[in-house]
Amino acid sequence: MRKKIIVSVTNDISTDQRVHKVCQSLESMGFEVILWGRKLSYSQVLHRSYTTKRMTLLFSSGPMFYLEYNFRLFLILLFSKSHLLLSNDLDTLLANFLASKCKDIPLVYDSHELFPEAPELIHRPTKKKIWESLERWILPKIKHSYTVCHSIAQFYKDRYGIAMKVVRNVPYLSPSSSAQTSTKTIIYQGGMNPGRGLELAIEMMCYLDDFKLKIIGDGEELKALKTLAQQKEVEDKVEFLGRLPFNDLKAHTEQASIGILFEEPRGLSFEYSLPNKLFDYIHADTPVLASSLVEVKGIMNHYQIGELIRERTPQSIAKQIEDMFQNLNFYDFTKAKKELNWQNESQILEGVFSPFLDKA
Repeated sequence: MRKKIIVSVTNDISTDQRVHKVCQSLESMGFEVILWGRKLSYSQVLHRSYTTKRMTLLFSSGPMFYLEYNFRLFLILLFSKSHLLLSNDLDTLLANFLASKCKDIPLVYDSHELFPEAPELIHRPTKKKIWESLERWILPKIKHSYTVCHSIAQFYKDRYGIAMKVVRNVPYLSPSSSAQTSTKTIIYQGGMNPGRGLELAIEMMCYLDDFKLKIIGDGEELKALKTLAQQKEVEDKVEFLGRLPFNDLKAHTEQASIGILFEEPRGLSFEYSLPNKLFDYIHADTPVLASSLVEVKGIMNHYQIGELIRERTPQSIAKQIEDMFQNLNFYDFTKAKKELNWQNESQILEGVFSPFLDKA
């Protein structure tokens, strides 16, 4: 009989590439995987090889959402047969931790970011302290954990003395389906929350003739960004495509000539972040223009895949975009793709989970 693992997230599952890859790897290892998320108005129909379930909640955000979600999740975990739990991020950890203690089963924690250090919490000290207290209470008790980059792993080792493995959020290595594009298309993919640098991206379009900016994703800043594009009179140059399925997103990324990563170092969560869009650009053979964040800078300096922003002004960035477009053949993604892929990272994941398969 296969060991059953319940994986939980607070999102609607549809566009979470990291969790999807983890679930696929766990399934290939021999686990029976059940992934729990939540159902939202825009949730897509899912067709996965593993079981997916989504709960419908009364609250969609704020303290009541987190309380309702964790209460509902705790009951689900408590009364569902399972041999192992996998909690994704701090907002699912309370329910998982309590259920693992009640049922005396192992818990693995995947930290996608420094949750209490997120930009949304910087100016909300009360909420920040609540999340920090939860983290301080539970994390030192977690025996099995991993995270997305070395900076975050070192942060938690220094603060709580825990040794997290590092499993980066990289794509599968697969043949590229696109030739080098010559179209003047710039792409951004990801969240539209504070600190993503999208205001700067829209303002740079004032200085770029014949270029088009595709923004793929969703978030609380979407309406404000559309308004800004109108105010700057560049709405004909900026296309908002919303949330897209994995395959559609990949096709747009492969067709772009330059991918942007403009995150600002607002708090340690962003300063230490290693966004998956960086690796998506690499695997699409799309040169990257990126902020000098700690982890991003390390990747950019090691591989010949793009440029770091020299000056964060619309005019300067527009000039860098034009220069990069004139030298697209300069960038080489072969080494980066060979080393930064899920086939390699999943071996670390197997080291985390394989001991649970051996236990009776």
